[in-house]
Amino acid sequence: MPLMTRSFYFPNRAASAAVALFLGCVPALAGDIDVLHASVAPTEKVGSDVPLHLTVMNRAPEADSLVRFRCPFANFSERVTVDKGGEGPPSKRPVQTIPVKASGETALTPEGMHVMLLQTRQPLAAGDRFTCQASFRKAGALEVPVEVRASN
Repeated sequence: MPLMTRSFYFPNRAASAAVALFLGCVPALAGDIDVLHASVAPTEKVGSDVPLHLTVMNRAPEADSLVRFRCPFANFSERVTVDKGGEGPPSKRPVQTIPVKASGETALTPEGMHVMLLQTRQPLAAGDRFTCQASFRKAGALEVPVEVRASN
């Protein structure tokens, strides 16, 4: 597993930011929320839909929820969950919010609850970086650095 995708939880905000910087990523901080490892896969096609990978660390004793995510390279975003029950392949279903557990980490990956960035406005090349905005119900809005990262 590459260092950039490893997740660590530190209850101290300064320690969390220091470890993130040491590992080569810039954390996004809002109140008691940190967002780390935000990335999307490269795509050459304009108009693509891409899943967003990220880790949310919540140091607050209360749960929170992700209510919105905006990126300059996508026209829309949608919060979804993957339904694995029933017959046939897993399917994505929109959800109003994505819960963020209290005093812990919540990983958003394409296998579970995550954000889909819809209708990309430009090709996305590995190494590109963008600043997006995440909005949480309690913690509020924060700027999130997102990297275009080739999958391993």
